[in-house]
Amino acid sequence: MTSQDAPHILVIDDDPAFNRVLTRALAQRGFNVFGAQDPETALDLARAHEPEYVVLDLNIAGSSGLRLIEPLLAVNPDCRILVLTGYASIATTVDAIKLGATQYLAKPADVDAILKALHATDVIISEEEMASSPMSVDRLEWEHIQRVLTENEGNISATARALKMHRRTLQRKLAKRPVKE
Repeated sequence: MTSQDAPHILVIDDDPAFNRVLTRALAQRGFNVFGAQDPETALDLARAHEPEYVVLDLNIAGSSGLRLIEPLLAVNPDCRILVLTGYASIATTVDAIKLGATQYLAKPADVDAILKALHATDVIISEEEMASSPMSVDRLEWEHIQRVLTENEGNISATARALKMHRRTLQRKLAKRPVKE
């Protein structure tokens, strides 16, 4: 396969170090990779290269990456979009899939897991999310916070106001994930 024939992957993540490392690792595996750190650049690159795959961060500079799914699919309806996030929740997983993403992974995820998810034909949902036992109170709180965060398009301040919670308290809760059940 020549580099011209290699599939195009667009990596959209506002963390410059993560973006650089992931684009380099994917390029070493034979893909044509383009990295963007903001929505405008991402859409420009998508229009220019019509990627077959997109790795999309859920939170891009305080804004929801989910807003990019529809415009990306408008550029290439066959594009496979993987939403990658440090704030994984069932609510955001469902929202991403409903909007047209094909996969959803929680960070940290290595390149092999990302490639496996991009090529998978079925949505991969972890055993934790499939558990039939009731969620713990901590997990229920986490899911509620994630749902409100999604409703506020990833805006921490607006989410804190909606939850009637101090912004710093919300940030501490987001940094502390619930224990796997």
